[in-house]
Amino acid sequence: MEQFLKLKEVLAAVEADAEKFYNAGNSAAGTRVRKAMLELKNIAQDIRNEVTAKKNESK
Repeated sequence: MEQFLKLKEVLAAVEADAEKFYNAGNSAAGTRVRKAMLELKNIAQDIRNEVTAKKNESK
């Protein structure tokens, strides 16, 4: 659950940069969005691995 909360925090933090990139055309904000998306991808993969491990534990 800790990883899921971290994922939500990162997503909330990048929201302002996404607004700046898409609405104002700020390319530096786009770079920050890309970096955050990579971090989200890695966190999501960790969550998947955690869920799979927990699911297999109960078998």
